Amino acid sequence: MLLSIPHGGTQRPPELDNLLSITDADLFDDSDPFVIEIYDLGEKVESVVKTNIARAFVDLNRSLKDLPPQNPDGLIKNSTCYQKPIYKKGREPDESLRKVLIEMYYKPYHRSIQKKIHELDLQLCLDCHSMAPVAPNISPDGREKKRPLFCLSNQDGKTSTNQMIELLASCISESFDIEKSKISLNDPFHGGYITRTYGNNPYPWIQVEMNRDLYLGESWFDRNSLSIDSSRLRQLNMQFENCLNLLFSKINRTGIESQ
Repeated sequence: MLLSIPHGGTQRPPELDNLLSITDADLFDDSDPFVIEIYDLGEKVESVVKTNIARAFVDLNRSLKDLPPQNPDGLIKNSTCYQKPIYKKGREPDESLRKVLIEMYYKPYHRSIQKKIHELDLQLCLDCHSMAPVAPNISPDGREKKRPLFCLSNQDGKTSTNQMIELLASCISESFDIEKSKISLNDPFHGGYITRTYGNNPYPWIQVEMNRDLYLGESWFDRNSLSIDSSRLRQLNMQFENCLNLLFSKINRTGIESQ
């Protein structure tokens, strides 16, 4: 198993000092908060690829051609997914600074994935994310549509077998003790750039999106301080580990083909 966590970073690149206007709260809302604590299983899996740079500044799950103004939510963004400005007016990165950010943060992440794919003997790769409970307007399922507890995506069968994604859904349902009906497949997401690029090339990839209601509810999270009950994160991390153990047990028992 290889785990990719491209949106878990929270840090501001030093190359952008004095250019930024984004607030801590807006940066938090644009990120996949606490997903490293939730998904990172360390040496319990073959490899974990992650970053400490926030997606608001360099989005690793985008194509090199996906840039503003054509896409304000592309690789180098001008505004967050809630249309909040990231930079001081007129201080957005020019082409030369974009190239620096891409060389410093984007390309090393993808080189790391490519190196792991080349060196390791893998059965499955997961691109791990969280999603807002209600879609921001910029999202493909916009207009404030409520989302499921999990969304799994494989480009409608292109990046893994449908048997594999169905099996993962069953293991999530059992390990997280949620109804199977609360887990959607390829809706609202179909698999982002990382899943599309590396899926079945040569190993199967599935994108995993966890609803933030599972850990940012009032029982665990303080919106004012942006702090969370760490025991909830440890619980979700343990459930995720149990899910993968169950998944591979079923794969080995049934002989299911991952590709």
